Amino acid sequence: MRALVHDPAAPRGLRLAEVPGPVPTASQALVGIKAVSINFGEVAYLAERREPGEVPGWDAAGVVLEPAADGSGPPAGARVTTFGWRDGWAEHRAVDTANLAVVPDGVDLGAAAALPVAGVTALQAVRALGAVLGRRVLVTGAAGGVGRFAVQLAARAGAEVVALVGSSARGAGLRELGAAEVVTELTGEPLTGVLDNVGGPLLAEAFAHLEAGGVALAVGKASGEATTIDWEAERLRGGHRRLEPFVISVPLGDDLAYLARLLGRGELDPQVDHRVPWERATDAVDALLSRRIRGKAVLDLH
Repeated sequence: MRALVHDPAAPRGLRLAEVPGPVPTASQALVGIKAVSINFGEVAYLAERREPGEVPGWDAAGVVLEPAADGSGPPAGARVTTFGWRDGWAEHRAVDTANLAVVPDGVDLGAAAALPVAGVTALQAVRALGAVLGRRVLVTGAAGGVGRFAVQLAARAGAEVVALVGSSARGAGLRELGAAEVVTELTGEPLTGVLDNVGGPLLAEAFAHLEAGGVALAVGKASGEATTIDWEAERLRGGHRRLEPFVISVPLGDDLAYLARLLGRGELDPQVDHRVPWERATDAVDALLSRRIRGKAVLDLH
C-alpha cells in the first residue's frame, strides 16, 4: 500500500512510498482511509518523534474493510473516523475499536478526519475547566484547529468566550463560531478560565489575568517558547488560582462519537480551511507551519 513516510531528506520530512499493509489484532478494525487531517504538533516535531521510514498520522477517516475479530466495533462498510499516535497517513490503517467512531450519513469524511486530536483535545479541555456557564473563558491561539473547536465547545457550554488571535485577519469567522470577543491582546478584565494553545510569555500573561478560583490549562506550545512565571509576584497578587498541563485522555472513541453526532446535526463546524490531495502534503504542511491556515488542513487520498 502507499503511505506518507518520514524521510529526513525529503521536503518537510515526508514522501509517498510503498510500505507493507497493517495486520490487525483481534481488537482492531482494518480501515480503508479516504482522508486524513494534519495537526501542528505532529509536523512541527516530526523529526524528533519519528524514525526514518515510519508512517506518521494521528487522524484519519475512511471505511471499515474488515471488522475487529473480537466482535467489537462497527461492521464492514461502516464509515468511521479514527485515532492513533501513528500509521494514519496510509491507504489502510489497523485501529483499536476503542479509538474510532461511526460517522453519520451525509457527513463528509474529510470533515470527520478533522475531529480526533483537535476536536477531542478541545472537548476534554473545556470539560477540565469545570462549570463555565456565564464565565469569561480565554482561548489563545483561537485561529488554529484546537482553538476553533474550543471556541465552539466553550460557547456551547455557556461560556463568554474571549478568542485571542495573532492578527485580526486570523480572527475571521470566530464570532460566528460563538466568540463574544475577538482580540489581539489581553485587556485587564478578569478571567475564570484559560485554554492556552500558545505557551511562552502569553501563558504567563493570561495566568496573571485569572480571578480567584480560576484555572489555566496549558494545552499547546505553538510559540515554541518556554513559559516563565514570577511566582512571588503571583503570590502577592493573591487568590487561589491553578495552572495545569493538559494531556489528552485515551481512548477517544466515546468523545469522538459525541463530536461526530454534533457534526451530523450541523452543530459543530470542523473549520477545514485547506484541503488538497495527499500528493501535495508538503504544501499543506508549509501552510500550517507558516500560520496560513485558519482551522484544519485535510488531505484526500483518492
